[in-house]
Amino acid sequence: MLPAIMALSSEAAVSDSFFGRLMYKIDGWTQLGPVSFLITLGTGLLMVLVGKILIVWLSRILRRSLARAKKINDLMARFILQLVNIVGWIFLIVAFLQHMGLNMGPVLAGLGITGVILGFAFQETIGNLLSGVMIVINAPFRIGDYIEAGAFSGTVTDMDMICVILSTPDNKKITMSNKLVWSNPIVNYSNIERRRVELSVSVAYGTDLQVVRDVVWKMLNSYSEILPEPAPVVEVNKLNASSVDFVVRPWTKPADYWKVYWRFNGEILGKLTEAGVSVPFNQLDVHIIDQPKAN
Repeated sequence: MLPAIMALSSEAAVSDSFFGRLMYKIDGWTQLGPVSFLITLGTGLLMVLVGKILIVWLSRILRRSLARAKKINDLMARFILQLVNIVGWIFLIVAFLQHMGLNMGPVLAGLGITGVILGFAFQETIGNLLSGVMIVINAPFRIGDYIEAGAFSGTVTDMDMICVILSTPDNKKITMSNKLVWSNPIVNYSNIERRRVELSVSVAYGTDLQVVRDVVWKMLNSYSEILPEPAPVVEVNKLNASSVDFVVRPWTKPADYWKVYWRFNGEILGKLTEAGVSVPFNQLDVHIIDQPKAN
């Protein structure tokens, strides 16, 4: 406990010393002539302007270099550019204050102690930052990919050092912290060449199963969105209490997944009815047993 108190006291002393020097420097500025003060301030602002131009110029060069790199995606490039801008402005502010006569050495030295305290205070923010770094390095998704992370899913529209923004199919905006995204399994539905559609068909017992197969195959062959390879699967999957269930698994491109899914489910009932195949539904048969009358 005693070392901690001494550390906090040391930090307070550094902070008081810095603010004391700051107030002393402000008092010194008031003693300067207006011309000298304006010259110092003008050269400082000119340095900030030149630094800003250098940061913009460096960002443009870096953006072009990242765009040509094949292993760096858009998400990683945006993250690196944001980090470069923040670090550049921090150095620029420190240089400006140093130019104005403020000794930034004790402040930078005191950041070691202050950083420990701020680390505990902003551990969630730091966790989001580190999770963002892991997402950028591993690149599990890109801007525009449709992903699922935990209980949420949507199209990735933006990402910064703190959060990931998703857009759902019903036009809702979901903002998720990087830590929440990285701590859950990430399912990317867009960064693949093909995707298997899971479909099912139920028919009544006593139905000619080959007729059902012929109806399903005829439907699948009429869909231009279904890929020939791998070949679709049409097989009996389960014998339920009141139905025989078929599993139907065609392959499509990710963009055609829902198109095939909704079209098949919308047409299968009519096609089976045309072929004379009945689709089962839950029924309850009630048998009334006559009881002999009591004498």
